[in-house]
Amino acid sequence: MLSTDLITDAFGRVQGAVHAALIGAGPELLGYRADHEANTIAWLVWHLTRVQDNHVADLMGEPQLWTSAGWQKRFNLPFAPTATGYGQGSTEVAAVRAGAELLQGYFDAVHERTLGYLATLHEDDFSRIVDTRWTPPVTLAVRLVSVIADDLQHAGQAAYVRGLAQRAGLL
Repeated sequence: MLSTDLITDAFGRVQGAVHAALIGAGPELLGYRADHEANTIAWLVWHLTRVQDNHVADLMGEPQLWTSAGWQKRFNLPFAPTATGYGQGSTEVAAVRAGAELLQGYFDAVHERTLGYLATLHEDDFSRIVDTRWTPPVTLAVRLVSVIADDLQHAGQAAYVRGLAQRAGLL
């Protein structure tokens, strides 16, 4: 199996986890917080999608779909266009009040773009250095695995929050 096949499979698992977290999710579920500082499903899905969009666009040398495809305007969040969720606090988490359809639409657009990019890669591309700010420098393979790991963590957190919301009687 080639690296592209493995990475593509991993991104497919992210998609499955995101879709599962969003199934039948209305505003109350998407905005559920276990406490006043906790992340919501809406914020978690938005954030993991923003990170993937940001990182893959950078690897491609292309603009992010967030701005270039109008997702920023559709979400209408009170954040800078460059915001991805890193360093955001409770107030910013609460500001993400997007519906499941919008969240899934943005995620699926980024996912499709990611798969399209992966289809262009050859085995020797994965060892290309993409970030020299780290020691050792970050390769394309390591950056992609990092995005997958971050996405899966947040998708898992969204599933956990969904379970908490179910126990609280929101589903």
